[in-house]
Amino acid sequence: MIGTNGQGRGLSAERLRHLEETIESDISRDRYRGALVLVGRHGEIGLHRALGKHSADDPRPVREDSVFSLMSVTKAFTNVLALRAIELGRFSLQTRVSSVIPEFRGRPRESITVYHLMTHMSGLPSVFSPRPGMYIDRLDEVIAAICSYVHGLEEPGRSVNYSPMAAHALLGEILRRTDTAGRSFRQIVAEDILQPLRMKDTAVGLRADLRSRHVAPELPPDFPAQHLGHGGFGPHGAFQEEDAEMPWVGMVSTGMDMFRFAEMLRRGGEVHGARILSPAMLDLATRVHTGEHPNELYRTLALSRGWEPYPAYIGLGFCLRGERVCPHQFGTLSSPRTFGNHGAGSTLFWIDPRLGMTFVCLTAGIMDEGDNIQRFQRLSDIALSAAVDD
Repeated sequence: MIGTNGQGRGLSAERLRHLEETIESDISRDRYRGALVLVGRHGEIGLHRALGKHSADDPRPVREDSVFSLMSVTKAFTNVLALRAIELGRFSLQTRVSSVIPEFRGRPRESITVYHLMTHMSGLPSVFSPRPGMYIDRLDEVIAAICSYVHGLEEPGRSVNYSPMAAHALLGEILRRTDTAGRSFRQIVAEDILQPLRMKDTAVGLRADLRSRHVAPELPPDFPAQHLGHGGFGPHGAFQEEDAEMPWVGMVSTGMDMFRFAEMLRRGGEVHGARILSPAMLDLATRVHTGEHPNELYRTLALSRGWEPYPAYIGLGFCLRGERVCPHQFGTLSSPRTFGNHGAGSTLFWIDPRLGMTFVCLTAGIMDEGDNIQRFQRLSDIALSAAVDD
């Protein structure tokens, strides 16, 4: 049962106030524009606050019901749906992508399995778009372009290289093609996750009734990619498209809806009487499957910051805290099995199963990823320090 705002069970009100004050201080120093933060323990919310404004050009205050573009936190929904489809026998972790999408042929990529996609060990390049300058808001066009232009760099399973786009676009298409009712990706998300979890303010694409509350992503001029949509809303206009289907980056949600989603995961796959996943599947998914391999995309970032490269710590779609003390958005105080997902310089949720804690933070203004890692590590550790004995 999700409780109401207040101290919550086993949470220090003083430390939660310090977390809120820290975010307020960050915003006052223009490190980012605004934030929505929720901290819960044992299902009860201890902190739910909206702070700051939408963007440099939009002074409207962030509200508790503001709608954020989830960026790569979208992948969490695609992950859960893929795990659910495996439970239902529609495909397996060993299913080859090319057996479901036959046009995805040619070595070495024709050996890529669902397991490789979910662990980011596909051998595909880390691209944000199948080819420069194309629209990315329509899944069928993206899949056709991936099949034509995105080829393997090495045999799958050899290294971990985070896939910003291709892996979860392919997972979304696998879900669509194996769905027994012939539903679209949007319908699958809505009917199999959003409706059972009562996530009424979450959508694939920017649903019309959510537009007035939308905190539009404010990406820096030097962001390494564009997100073009057919509606012509600008270089990152795909985030404004109502009909967009981007299983890797294209969902919107509120803090409270994300808390419901995270609570389902914390409770072993069920909340409000709705069973989405089994405890057995979540146990498998929230174990490290990448060993001590570094994430090659983040290795470059680590070296540029003077950090020692560190393990990727990826499960089946989820990021994990892991054992090593290293730069990590889930903090350094969290337990090794802490898991969740994060999105480009702005969005994050994690669950610490040992502490029974849930953390959601959605922010306005896309930060440099190195600064973002340090920001969320700091905020996560403050939140974790609020966990006290009941």
